[in-house]
Amino acid sequence: MKKEDISEFEPHLKEAPKTYSGLAGEAKINAFADLVRQQLELLGEDASRDGLEKTPLRVAKAFEFLTRGYWECPKKVLNDALFDVQSDEMVIVKDIDFYSLCEHHLLPFFGKCHIAYLPTNKVVGLSKLPRLVEVFARRLQVQERMTTEIARVIDELIRPQGVAVVIEAQHLCMAMRGVEKQNSYALTSSMLGSFRNDARTRGEFLDLIRHRRE
Repeated sequence: MKKEDISEFEPHLKEAPKTYSGLAGEAKINAFADLVRQQLELLGEDASRDGLEKTPLRVAKAFEFLTRGYWECPKKVLNDALFDVQSDEMVIVKDIDFYSLCEHHLLPFFGKCHIAYLPTNKVVGLSKLPRLVEVFARRLQVQERMTTEIARVIDELIRPQGVAVVIEAQHLCMAMRGVEKQNSYALTSSMLGSFRNDARTRGEFLDLIRHRRE
C-alpha cells in the first residue's frame, strides 16, 4: 500500500485528533466524576451517602474504559498483522462477542459479530479481527454504522475480493425502556465486493454462520 493512499481513507480509518485523549488524566476523570455527582443530586439522591460516595469516580473510570476505542487507530490494528498468502478460500471468524454503548441513550447493546472475507493476496492475523470489532464497539455507536465501519476498514486495508459483516445484538434501550421487549434483537449486515455481487458466495457465508456448534 502506498503511503499517499492513506489520505483517501474514510474518516474512521484515520488517527484520533491530537487534541483528543479520552478521559486520560486525573483532571478529566475528576471533572467527569463531578458531572456524575451532579446527576445523582438532580435525581434527588444524596451523593455523599455511603453507597454513592465513590460512585461518581467509579462511573468516570468505567466510561474511560468503555470509550477507549476513540483513541485507538483501526488501521494500525490490521497493518501490524498483514501477511502475503496465495489463497482465495473464504476466511470466517464468527461469534465475536462485543459490548457497546448506544449513542442515543448511553445504554448498552451487546451481541455477536461475524466476519468473512475472500483474500486476494493478503490475509490478516485471525486475532486481529476481534480486536478490530473491539475498537469500534468501544465508542458511542449505532449498530448500523458499526457494521459498515468494520466492513470498510477490512476492505480498504486488505483489499480482498469481498467482505461480509453481520452483527446481531440486543439493545437495552429497547429492553429496559420504551417498548420493553426483552427478547428482541437487531440484525445488520454489510456486504462488499463478491459477497454483494455473488449470491452463492453470500449464501455460503450466511449458511456457515447459521450453523452453531453443538
